[in-house]
Amino acid sequence: MPGSHADLIPAARGTEPADAVYRNAEIFDVFSCTWERNDLAIKSGTIVGIGRSYRGLRERDLHGKYLVPGLIDAHVHIESSLLAPPEYARLVASHGTTTVIADPHEIANVAGKDGIEYMLAGRRGAPVDILYMLPSCVPATPFDIGGATLDAGALSGFVGRDGILGLGEMMNVPGVLAGDEEITRKLALVRIRDGHAPLLSGMDLNAYILAGPDSDHECTTREEAAEKLRRGMYLFVREGSTEKNIAALVPVITPCNVSRCSFSTDDCHADLLAREGHIDRCIRKAMSCGFEPELAIRMATLSPAERFGLSDRGALAPGRRADFCIVDNPCTFSVRETFSRGKPVAEYTSPAAVPALSPAIRCTTPSPEQIRLSGKGHARVIGLVPGQIITGSLFFDLDASLLPDLKRDLLKVVVCNRYGRGTVGTGIAHGFGFKDGAIAASVSHDAHNIIAAGAGDDSILSAISAVIRAGGGMAAVHGKEATVLPLDCAGLMSTLPAHKVVAALDDLRAVSTKIGGIADPFMYLSFLALTVIPSLRITDRGLFDGITFRDV
Repeated sequence: MPGSHADLIPAARGTEPADAVYRNAEIFDVFSCTWERNDLAIKSGTIVGIGRSYRGLRERDLHGKYLVPGLIDAHVHIESSLLAPPEYARLVASHGTTTVIADPHEIANVAGKDGIEYMLAGRRGAPVDILYMLPSCVPATPFDIGGATLDAGALSGFVGRDGILGLGEMMNVPGVLAGDEEITRKLALVRIRDGHAPLLSGMDLNAYILAGPDSDHECTTREEAAEKLRRGMYLFVREGSTEKNIAALVPVITPCNVSRCSFSTDDCHADLLAREGHIDRCIRKAMSCGFEPELAIRMATLSPAERFGLSDRGALAPGRRADFCIVDNPCTFSVRETFSRGKPVAEYTSPAAVPALSPAIRCTTPSPEQIRLSGKGHARVIGLVPGQIITGSLFFDLDASLLPDLKRDLLKVVVCNRYGRGTVGTGIAHGFGFKDGAIAASVSHDAHNIIAAGAGDDSILSAISAVIRAGGGMAAVHGKEATVLPLDCAGLMSTLPAHKVVAALDDLRAVSTKIGGIADPFMYLSFLALTVIPSLRITDRGLFDGITFRDV
């Protein structure tokens, strides 16, 4: 019986002992969304049965605590945590997560195939099963070439490898709708294909789904989510550091469509993960919006498992992986312990470190003339939208020589090409709220050029210089002082332990608060160059309209 659990049948029948039995637990049945007071038996990292008659080499009485399947993140970019994969896995495992579906397109845009190999190497020995979707858009658009280009031929070599599930979010919506040959070849590589289609509707949505992508994590309104569900898409409800969509979207989820709905954290810094949680945070947020605990747990377990064809997990049932967590009360959903393949995640040893990739910072600080704006009149301004990564396309009458305009919160935002091309783009943003100083980072989706915003040219250039000197990182400037978190792996991630990265983020937050910034300014800043999100963006070429898909 190749690929079967034939050797576990005696334990399942009770004729030989299981490795471990957890007694007197409230076991969540994801198939009926009900609870069952019973015992759970495990052998060789696999659930062999549920019932009162099992014997175990180890037995533990849970005294009515609740057992739920290991939590699954349907869509995430590990790089956005600022942690290397093993350290990221250790952190989210403590919050009940046992599987993540990650798209490594951030590091792939910087380092190409070497970036994907780095992420694959980082999954070995981790307490969380990290599964990858191949990055479909490197670069994100034909205009935004970063450190690499990956065509269908380059991606085909990864198809079928251990840890590769399918094709990651297809962001080039115009290319899909135009029937672009290269995109068509990419979509033909695999069966599972994630989508990325913010605000797409009507016949264009029909055409996009027809082409192959059948999931979306970019919905921001109930109406958008409902239409995509009706057209057969899987809905990933996102709750990241700045992309907060649960409150708006859970009203559309019902017992009838919950099998098509999962949670996604997409982009979360390490400090949010450490303090507020991962998918467990999504469950708590959904419940705070009136969502039933059982439906929320279903969304975090069986729904993503079924979407990605992972029939070996997502449920506490015979033959499934013994991935589960213990919670005291499902209505508060505080994770007490997490088990991966039947082993407490706290017992996993740290895997051998994978050598960090070069930061690829090959630029110098721009001159004051390069970031200068001139002229008077009607100016396009990027408008930040609180709690979202979409932006508004605003217009203000202004005199560029009088920037920054602190009264109207109009500040310069600058993008400096990190790959040695010498290009610099300058625009104007509304919503950061800085009264002094500046911030800069080598994290700016998806080309990951250096991006900065601030209340004065000198501070902006100082922040950019600090990032370059660090060989990639995040910097906040107040007066003559620069506070820096170096990101020594591709200029995207730190090889430091999570608690040290969290401490450094706290230092950066203290400075950004002192200069008057909004909450999570670095995360907002990182998305201002992402040209596949409506509506107005800034690149090293200048302003880009994410709706018409052209420089403006």
